[in-house]
Amino acid sequence: MCDSATSDLMPPKRLRTAGSEEEEKPCGGHVQEERRGVDVSIIMPMYNASPWLDECLQAVLDQDFTGTMELSVFDDASTDDSRNVVEGWREKLEAKGISLVMSGHSSAQPRGVGYAKNKAICQSRGQCLCFQDADDVMLPGRVRLQHEASLLRTNALIGCKVRRLPEGSTERYTRWINTISQEQLVTQVYTSHGPTVIMPTWFCSRDWFLKVGPFDEGGKGVPEDLLFFYQSVRQGGGVARVDQVLLLYRYHETAATHSVTEETIWRLRVNFLQERLLSQWESFTIWNAGKQGRKLYRCLSATNQKKVRAFCDVDQNKIQKGFYTYEESKERPKPRVPVVHYAAAAPPLVVCVKLDMTDGALEKNLDSLHLREGTDYVHFN
Repeated sequence: MCDSATSDLMPPKRLRTAGSEEEEKPCGGHVQEERRGVDVSIIMPMYNASPWLDECLQAVLDQDFTGTMELSVFDDASTDDSRNVVEGWREKLEAKGISLVMSGHSSAQPRGVGYAKNKAICQSRGQCLCFQDADDVMLPGRVRLQHEASLLRTNALIGCKVRRLPEGSTERYTRWINTISQEQLVTQVYTSHGPTVIMPTWFCSRDWFLKVGPFDEGGKGVPEDLLFFYQSVRQGGGVARVDQVLLLYRYHETAATHSVTEETIWRLRVNFLQERLLSQWESFTIWNAGKQGRKLYRCLSATNQKKVRAFCDVDQNKIQKGFYTYEESKERPKPRVPVVHYAAAAPPLVVCVKLDMTDGALEKNLDSLHLREGTDYVHFN
């Protein structure tokens, strides 16, 4: 059950300004001119990353980019030897012309990925930002190829294809990351997979980050990447991908992403869908008369619930019943929404059936209707 009347479109940014072990310096809306001169800053938040750092930093060293680079690391209260490991790479990095900027805090608790990213950006000076997770490995051409793409799309988030480590983990998700088209990077922003270019692959101009950001600093359980991605879209930002594998994307149980609940993501997605699309549509159909479709209906605002002309489905039992009754409604009589066969559904449609989960049946049914993704229908699940 959703409280659609009180859901916020976006939680406020929470910015901490004190309490660091090291002097907290304000991060203004620009980098001072005397600090400019670096083409790319690699932005790396860090928390207890010691097991992966040598491989990660060797990959930074191996970049074939011929411009100027720096590595900006902010340690979010690690309790292992992460800082010492990074410091041990300073001489090698600087010998390659890659300056190292590192700071952090040693409070009792980490302050979260958003906070660490903001601090790493504040202390950096690159005209472009390349986001790197400390447990991932960039391939040698990453900075060069994404920098080239970013110069052509200065107001965009640039991603890339990935290879998952260990091989075979999150197979459906990885396939989606790598196979959606450039157009679908825009049309599929409402799906449960999150940003259509994933955060560990982001590359953008500093100017665009400063226009959109900073990251939300709510800490554990806050999807700072999704919130930033939505805000970038709101600002008219583009989404693009270098169609090469440029990152080894590691999966492990201690990753920060596991602290974000499905319900948090669901609420943000529903509100973004309503803000960007449903508020513009006069009426629409929900594809799925089952659990997920009904859940979406219940979570809509009262105004948008009234715009739902029907549910559509392939299940004859649901279709033969003829309607869905919203039992939890306080209205009298209770709202009853027709259930029709998908072939009789009137667009636009919000598709609440998971992609790549029905042996191609969903995709085949959609193709049979000759509809345009992004205009006549959008994927939500």
